[in-house]
Amino acid sequence: MLLLALSAPGINLTSTIMDLVLPTTGVFAADFGTVWPGLLALALSLAILAGLSRLLSRYLQFTIYFLTGSEDMAMVIYFLIFLPGIFVHEAAHWLMAKLFGLRTGKFRVWPERRRGYIGLGSVQVSSGGVVIDNLVGMAPLIAGTLLIAVIGVGVFDTVSLADALQRGRLGTVLRSVADALQTSDGVLWTYLLFNLGNVMMPSASDRHQLAPLLLYMLLAGVIYLILDLPLDWLAAGLANLLTPIEVITSALIFVIALDLIAVAILFLTSNVLGNLRGR
Repeated sequence: MLLLALSAPGINLTSTIMDLVLPTTGVFAADFGTVWPGLLALALSLAILAGLSRLLSRYLQFTIYFLTGSEDMAMVIYFLIFLPGIFVHEAAHWLMAKLFGLRTGKFRVWPERRRGYIGLGSVQVSSGGVVIDNLVGMAPLIAGTLLIAVIGVGVFDTVSLADALQRGRLGTVLRSVADALQTSDGVLWTYLLFNLGNVMMPSASDRHQLAPLLLYMLLAGVIYLILDLPLDWLAAGLANLLTPIEVITSALIFVIALDLIAVAILFLTSNVLGNLRGR
């Protein structure tokens, strides 16, 4: 019955929803129409990177275990490989907590077995409420994304690479990456990008209060629209975000490419080693 009612003659469901969501005229709608593809690309890039990071972690640990035959050794080697990113992850929590004047306790960067998973680091932080706790929890994602963008643009010119890839110039992209890797510190920067990209995602404990915050933001947005308050400031903000979004997304795509290569290699390696060991 609901579908029939919404599809009744004289009612354009799509335009009705857009009128509710975008009640202003031209300026805001135009700015949003320009920015939303970039926002979608950014969200998809983060989601894909999160999924690849899980696969990478899984196959890397399998590979190390099959090579060493020791779960403890696999845990330690995995930790050492990602040590720079782990330190940045925990330091971001600590710095964000200090920024808001929260009390901090033990700062640990070392692997530790817990119920059902392995903790690679932690920092004790007092609670500051839903909003501040979420900012502290999301700090590694914020810091990691910014560092990836700076390194990606500064070292690999990822914006140009993304543009060339979009135009189908794969050869140009591969040559540019090869040239960057041949520089004196190209491999080091690639390792840091790879490292940061695969440990910056919030852990379960980092995002435990994210759902309430998103609900509050949704309710606030609905109330704002119902009251028909001005949206010019949002239109201006969206227009100013377009370039930063493109820069960040291009760097994330570069890390995704690195992960795809690494996951493919580790998948094959772990399966070969597993078959040799009879697993």
